[in-house]
Amino acid sequence: MKDPAIRIVLLPKDTNSHGNIFGGIILSYIDLSGIFTISRYSDQKIVTVAINEVIFKAPVHVGEIVSFYCSITKIGNTSISVHVDVEVEKNFESILVTQADLTYCSVGDNGKPVPLILKYQPSN
Repeated sequence: MKDPAIRIVLLPKDTNSHGNIFGGIILSYIDLSGIFTISRYSDQKIVTVAINEVIFKAPVHVGEIVSFYCSITKIGNTSISVHVDVEVEKNFESILVTQADLTYCSVGDNGKPVPLILKYQPSN
């Protein structure tokens, strides 16, 4: 069984006028789950550089359990890329609703890129 970086139940305040969860709400949790995943490997200041692609495959509804699964896809000198799969649980089945690819960068106190230092290498 895989472990999500984040698992949450979204509420009515997170919906648009059609009763679906705002894409921006999902996007903020995607970004948060990527940062959370990277923080397991590095204590450095990490910032989001790019959201390379987001694909919304299906809507998310109020009360559904939403899980954000992350995998590190590339490690550079100062950057690290993460793929995120977002799934909801419906009738004891996991449904892929969104996918995203993001790039993060390690920065110093001046906001400039610095070499990425990992505590250990990711296994995925």
